[in-house]
Amino acid sequence: MDFRRIDNLPPYVFAEVTRKALEARRAGIDIIDLGFGNPDIPSPPAVVDKLVEAARSGKNHRYSASRGLPNLRKAVADRYRRQYGVDLDPETEVINTIGAKEGLSHLMWALVQPGDVALVPEPSYPIHIYAAVLSGAEVQRVHLSTGIDFFERLAEAYHNSWPRPRVIVTSFPHNPTTATVDIDFFERLVGFAQENDTMLVHDFAYADIAYDGYVPPSLLQVPGAKDVGVELYTLSKSHSMAGWRVGFAVGNAEMVGALGKLKSYLDYGTFQPIQIASIIALNECDDYVSGVLDVYERRRDVLVDGLNRIGWHVEKPKSTMFVWAPIPEPYRHMDSLTFALHLLDRGQVAVSPGIGFGPSGDGHIRFALVENDQRTAQAVRGIRKALELS
Repeated sequence: MDFRRIDNLPPYVFAEVTRKALEARRAGIDIIDLGFGNPDIPSPPAVVDKLVEAARSGKNHRYSASRGLPNLRKAVADRYRRQYGVDLDPETEVINTIGAKEGLSHLMWALVQPGDVALVPEPSYPIHIYAAVLSGAEVQRVHLSTGIDFFERLAEAYHNSWPRPRVIVTSFPHNPTTATVDIDFFERLVGFAQENDTMLVHDFAYADIAYDGYVPPSLLQVPGAKDVGVELYTLSKSHSMAGWRVGFAVGNAEMVGALGKLKSYLDYGTFQPIQIASIIALNECDDYVSGVLDVYERRRDVLVDGLNRIGWHVEKPKSTMFVWAPIPEPYRHMDSLTFALHLLDRGQVAVSPGIGFGPSGDGHIRFALVENDQRTAQAVRGIRKALELS
């Protein structure tokens, strides 16, 4: 049978590591999984309590609104005002999504169609590329690496593309490379979009996870950004609510409205008790977010300091809950999937192969900071055994 858009999707590379790890666990081997970026920190207790309370009320068991409860949209607008000094109209410039992946996917349905082009950085979190692919658009991938002017690469790719790209997708702090930008990048990007009548979509999933004094800027802090773009914000990482599937698209009223119109045909929104509990997360849990950040910073230091001690030279990321590591010199004859399977087999540590984020990621692997300090230190010992670098 032909399945149209599904047949255009490549095999999910991460599945091979997952399958091998499961086989090892079934054989009684203790595998430390630093592959899947699945937050392990419990959600805020006050938010859980509110969820239970709201779920006990029968009136919350009915269909909700696909745009999100008014008080939830107001809470997002209030957080943007507190954090970024950005004013948002909760009625027209904020919409609740069922996580950022759903929001991005359906947003791209509304923005592009066959014959259109989207510019997307690579390496890339897969949905950034395949949201456009599933919409029927062509994707122009722009290689993202350290030590280069990424804006210039974007501009060059834009001018070398025909037809001209309709949408530019960015995501900083970046998954998987952990690359960061300052506000001047967004100033240049907004000016470019205005000059070329192009829409911007910025995935801000790691807005609150940053270290060493770095503060990730919001696209919407740039004057005029709301004229050309939207930003995706989520509670998954900052509030450790990944399984709750609570995200938002904020910014340009026309783009938000287009997503809202599409969603009105597709869903009735997130389960209402989750929306009610999420209001508490946004309004009352800023201190909790600081605690989450402290946990990830400790894990980052345990992992990166440990890897450097055993001879695997890795830079500390300034943001995200990941470490993007080049394959060590003695093993660079291996592709990233082979190397990831080597670490799994010899060190009992699961990681994500860089090829899963696009061809340009193949010389790297990604660690997720999803195990406690002790287990992370144990992972370093396993890696030392697998690599014999020191």
